[in-house]
Amino acid sequence: MSARLPRSYLFVPGNRPERFDKAFAAGADAVILDLEDAVQPDEKAAARAAVLAAVCADPSRAAWVRINGSDTAWFNDDVAALANRPGVAGIVLPKAETREQIDAVLAHAHAALSVLPIVETARGIAKLEVLCGTARVQRIAFGTLDFQIDLGIDGDDEELHFFRSQIVLASRLAGIGAPVDGVSTTITDADAVQADARRGRRFGFGGKLCIHPLQVDAVHRAYAWSDAEVAWARRVLAAIDASNGAAVAVDGKMVDMPVILKARRIAEGAPPTP
Repeated sequence: MSARLPRSYLFVPGNRPERFDKAFAAGADAVILDLEDAVQPDEKAAARAAVLAAVCADPSRAAWVRINGSDTAWFNDDVAALANRPGVAGIVLPKAETREQIDAVLAHAHAALSVLPIVETARGIAKLEVLCGTARVQRIAFGTLDFQIDLGIDGDDEELHFFRSQIVLASRLAGIGAPVDGVSTTITDADAVQADARRGRRFGFGGKLCIHPLQVDAVHRAYAWSDAEVAWARRVLAAIDASNGAAVAVDGKMVDMPVILKARRIAEGAPPTP
């Protein structure tokens, strides 16, 4: 499942409709029209109207919409206005903690709508099994910035390793797609964004949230196999093909079934040999 899911989700503020076309042209696998963090309270209604107009104007250009949280005054109106629109591919649900929150979205949803819960609280982590097992949830996103605030954590690296692993494990046990890692706050340092995305991939994440178009290419590079990885996979598979069932070593290391499976996964996701 995860191989077919987006690697990149690009946020664009819902109150900036002049930026919508640029966001869709940025090359991200998915675009999220944001009604939550990017929009001030006095602009919520206008932003909802702008997003609604955009998704109705071109339903074939499917967008995701991050609505306001279920504990806000805007949640019900966001859901009622947008969850049943064919131009909305999915609802991004912030501060996801309960099945009831997702059910409240699905009560208004069209048949193909997906929900992307963002886990960004201690309670959300505690309820991972429930969230991952709820209908129409293809994967989970990790809201790292709000999560750090909720738990009083200072740092986005080893400080969050335990929680990243929990999300990956819960997703795998539920049989849903590999989760989506949180945003990188740096915008112009593509190497730093790529390193952040690579770290998430090493933990088993399948994508990353982006806050600027400049981050998209770096995320895609992080989720592409490197030339060295592809070359290794092809050496492994070539050695297996030539072995006639005998034991094989590549680069001085024994090749067993897990290694073969990894090599096949890399080779299948790599571009064809020139």
